[in-house]
Amino acid sequence: MSEEFKEKLRKYSEGSLPETERAEMEQELDKLEAYQGYLDELMERDEEQSAQKAAWRSGPMTADGGGKSPLKKKKKAANREKRIIRRGKWKARISNTMTVLSAFLTITVISSIITAVYYSTGERGETYRDVISSAIAVSRPNTVVHLNSDATTFFRMNYSGRLLKQVGSDQVDAGSYSTQMLFGLGGVGTYNWTDERTSRQFFTYPQDGQSQGIDDSEQWERLDKLPEGTVAEAYLSLDQLYSTDELLKKLEPLNVLPVWFAVDDGLSTANAVVTSPLGFPYQPIWHAKDMTIQSATTEKRGWFSSVTSSSSSSPSVEDYGSSGLREQNFLDTLRLLGEYKLLSGNAGLFLDLEKSLNYIEKNGVQLYGVVVTGPVKELLGLQEDTWISQIRIGEVRLWNWRD
Repeated sequence: MSEEFKEKLRKYSEGSLPETERAEMEQELDKLEAYQGYLDELMERDEEQSAQKAAWRSGPMTADGGGKSPLKKKKKAANREKRIIRRGKWKARISNTMTVLSAFLTITVISSIITAVYYSTGERGETYRDVISSAIAVSRPNTVVHLNSDATTFFRMNYSGRLLKQVGSDQVDAGSYSTQMLFGLGGVGTYNWTDERTSRQFFTYPQDGQSQGIDDSEQWERLDKLPEGTVAEAYLSLDQLYSTDELLKKLEPLNVLPVWFAVDDGLSTANAVVTSPLGFPYQPIWHAKDMTIQSATTEKRGWFSSVTSSSSSSPSVEDYGSSGLREQNFLDTLRLLGEYKLLSGNAGLFLDLEKSLNYIEKNGVQLYGVVVTGPVKELLGLQEDTWISQIRIGEVRLWNWRD
C-alpha cells in the first residue's frame, strides 16, 4: 500500500477528501471488497466440495428450496456474516490507524512549539551556545568553535560546529564538535579531530623556580627541518610563573602571535606534565553582559517566535596590554561555566571547576605556558630565550603570515 493511498485513506476517514477523490476512493474500496468476496467464494467452493464429499460418504442429501441443501444455505448465511464482520474490522483498523497518526502528529506539533518557546525564552539558546563554546575555549588550547543550533521535536536542541585553530595569520580547520541537549541538560560532546596529534599537546609546569627537565631537542630539530616558507603553532612552557602583563611584555618585541595562555589552577598543575590545562585565549571571550548595544530591532515571525537584530560593541583591548581586563574576562567566563556545571563539564575538560576558580581567585592569574604561532624562522629564534623552558610543535601550514 503506497504512502499516497494511505494519506487518501486518512483524509477519507476524516471526511476531508475532495468529492471527486472521495468517489474514486469508494470505488477502490468496492474493488477491494469485490476481491475479498471472490476469495471468499473460492474458499466457500472448497469448503462445499469437502462437505459434499463427507455427506455422500455418510448418506444422500435431501433437496430443499430448488435443490439447495440446508447445509448449503447455512454456509451461505455464515459467509455473508463473515463478510460483514470482515468489512467492519477493516473500517475499524483504518479508523484506529488514522487516530494514532493524528495523535502522533498533534503531539509532534505541540512539542515543537514548546521546544521553540523554551529555548527562545530568556535567550536560553544563546546562553547555552555561549557556555559550550566558552568551555571549549578555556580547556582546549588554541581551539575555538562557532556553533550552529537546530531546535528539533520533543524538547531537544542540537549544537554543532567546526573546530578552528590559529596557525599563522589564518584560522584553519581542526575538526568538528557536536552535542545534543534535552531541556537544557547537555549530553557529552563529540569531538572529531582531523589530526588526533594536535589534540594531545601538553605543557610542563615549573616547580620551586625550576622548569622540568624534559628533553625537547627533537621538537627543535623538527622545527629546524621545516621549510622557511611555512608557519607553525608552538606550545611554550615557561621557566617560572608570570603575570599576564609580564608575559605580554616579553612577547611584544617578537614577530609571533600569542593565541592562548595557560593558567596555574592548582589542580591540573599538580603534576610536572600538564595534559589538561586551563587557560584563556588572547582574544577575550565576550559575553552578552560585556557588550554595549548600539541599536536593536525586533521582528515578529508567527505566533510564538520573533527575531531580534541588534548591533553592539565589545570593550577595546590593547594588543599587548589590558591585562586586568583580560584576567577579569577569564574569571567571569569561569563563573559563567560554574553556573552550568553539567553543560560545561560535558563540553570541556575540567578536573574540578569550582576548586580551580577558588584557587585562581585566591592566588591571582599566574601563567606557566603560552601558545604562539608565526613563521618557522621566528619560532627557531626562541631557542636561546631563557624564559622558555620547553617547546612542543603543533599544526604546520604553508606561508600565510601578515606582519
